[in-house]
Amino acid sequence: MMNAVSHVTNKYFPDHCRGAIPFAPLQILKKNLQYEIVKILEDRKIHRNIAMNMGIAKTEAFSVRDNKVAQYAKALSHPARIAIMRYLLRSNACVCGDIVDQLPLSQSTVSQHLRELKNAGLIKGEIEGVTTCYCVDMKEWEKARNILTQFLEIPVSDNTCC
Repeated sequence: MMNAVSHVTNKYFPDHCRGAIPFAPLQILKKNLQYEIVKILEDRKIHRNIAMNMGIAKTEAFSVRDNKVAQYAKALSHPARIAIMRYLLRSNACVCGDIVDQLPLSQSTVSQHLRELKNAGLIKGEIEGVTTCYCVDMKEWEKARNILTQFLEIPVSDNTCC
């Protein structure tokens, strides 16, 4: 039985052309190869997103609480996001544009980190003219503190096997 790669290779590089430069322009050849691989995978009922590193996360298989812990932990999993949260918590007001000055990062990188924190619900952003003002969503921050504290305070067994 022929595998997907050898099928595509044999179709586009016949025996008399192996090792030679193909006559088709490289872009057309690449597009045809991609199309053929997808077609073969679909024909064989293989349904995987090849671009994803770890596949489907299956978050629905876990409790709402576990998903929230993971969501908050992911949002806080970068030192820049920790620095942003610390700055916003200490500011006691909405911050407009000053965040970039507080970090050794570019505007676009800071914006990406702010988006992650906003997606997790930890901060709010309001557009004022051409700038966006950010502040901590205190209600969500308290939820995050409670959920993370409960998780971190789970008693550890005295198991000394490792």
